[in-house]
Amino acid sequence: MPKKHLALDDEPWRGLPARVADLIEAVIEPITAEILESIAREVPEYARPLEGRFGRGIHRGVHEALAQFVALIRDPDAGRDSGREVYLALGRGEQRAGRNLDSLQAAYRIGARVAWRRFADACRRAGVGAEPLALLAEAVFAYIDELAADSVEGYAQAQAEVEDLRRRRRRELVALLLAEPPADAVDLAAAGRAARWDVPAGLAALACPEDALARVARRLPPEALATVVEGEGCVLLPDPEGPGRAEALERAAAEATLALGPTVAPGAAGESWALALALLRARSAGGLEGAAEDVVAGGVRGEAAANRTGSASARAAAVRDRSGGLLRVDDNLAALLLFESRELAGRIAARRLAALAALTPKARARMRETALAHLRHDGNAVAMAAEMHVHAQTARYRIARLRELLGEQLDDPDARFELQLALRAEALGVPSRSGH
Repeated sequence: MPKKHLALDDEPWRGLPARVADLIEAVIEPITAEILESIAREVPEYARPLEGRFGRGIHRGVHEALAQFVALIRDPDAGRDSGREVYLALGRGEQRAGRNLDSLQAAYRIGARVAWRRFADACRRAGVGAEPLALLAEAVFAYIDELAADSVEGYAQAQAEVEDLRRRRRRELVALLLAEPPADAVDLAAAGRAARWDVPAGLAALACPEDALARVARRLPPEALATVVEGEGCVLLPDPEGPGRAEALERAAAEATLALGPTVAPGAAGESWALALALLRARSAGGLEGAAEDVVAGGVRGEAAANRTGSASARAAAVRDRSGGLLRVDDNLAALLLFESRELAGRIAARRLAALAALTPKARARMRETALAHLRHDGNAVAMAAEMHVHAQTARYRIARLRELLGEQLDDPDARFELQLALRAEALGVPSRSGH
């Protein structure tokens, strides 16, 4: 027949006779001293005089452990709640000292071995039988496991407290960096020290949707400060042009659309954040979707190519393919300016492009393409034809038609400036607005 495996008792001390408690209690003091000596000798991190707060904590932990073990044998129903704080505190102390739990766990194992050896000697001398001795061994090691579990819990508590404090200090630091007027350099340095963050020479703000912030932050270096500001995810990234930053931003951009502000001195972080936030919200509102690659960058070649496809989705895809999930403010300044001033841009478009309103959509797109090329090449038909991929004679025909529609606007410098603004605003999807 196969052997039957017996379940381990969670509280094996319940089966020990009260006499065992009397025998153990009589040797608590010498056992305490021997355990402390063994720990100091065999655990390198504790190989120093057990003095001061550290020494008192270890001494109290050993003494309380032995005394509580005796009390549990006498009254198993009394529980351990009253003594748990000692071992929680030992775990917290290890975390605050910057150590892991390996040394404390080793100390517990050494203490259990010494205690069991001395307990067994005292019990054998008093004639305690083999069965109670075996149960005593099980009780000692089950009890030590409980003490170790308490210390693990205390360590985790202290770690959580440190993380909470660190997050709070970093949120306060972000608020200070984004403050208007800018914070004093001395205050920034002090807040940086409190948050364990080295204030860099330069940084850039990164905006992303709030629900993507945690995923984005995990892809960025640990020195990046991440929190929620104005309902959006905010990351302040030190040295954004430094080694490995481009790769990190690319990984983060796989998680969500990101808007990266310009690199600025720490005192101007608020400016970088305002621009990044504006760009993210412009993208969310569709304010960048209608722009082709070169219009966003300030040119017109991409606009002409996209117009020939006749597909708004193709124009939107051109922008997305160029930037992936990362939009840079410095690459989208003209688009951002027009979007942020869309009321004015719409009025300019209504004024300067009114003559195109009666055209069919196809004819209107053709005239917009021609107007952009005309402004770019000062009316040079050959250069315009090359850009629009049409014959020079076709370009001249279009120029003549354009002059019929727009007249003197094509020659007046101020009108040409507004006309270009109007054309680019329309390319960005800014609706025309009449003065009524």
